[in-house]
Amino acid sequence: MKSTAFGNFFARRWQGQVPLAALLWRDMLGVGTLINIVATVLALAVMVQGAHPAVAVALHFAPLPYNVFLFAAVWRSPHRDVVTGTIAAVWLAAVTLI
Repeated sequence: MKSTAFGNFFARRWQGQVPLAALLWRDMLGVGTLINIVATVLALAVMVQGAHPAVAVALHFAPLPYNVFLFAAVWRSPHRDVVTGTIAAVWLAAVTLI
């Protein structure tokens, strides 16, 4: 069975086939942060429109599984050092709490 591009995206990161610099800077800090900003803006927008607060909370935390995946992929990298691990952990805490 041939893997899909979407499945390949996750598998390559989980298996350490993506360079750590690209995983950390592009995927996590760039794209991941952008996804979290969009989710938070949408959550605030639905709150302003009068939606139930649970909808806003769900929108805000929707990227959490992806965030945890990126953190775990960085953490599993054989090339991870203390600085990279710290950046990943601080990023995960920041996007989860803010």
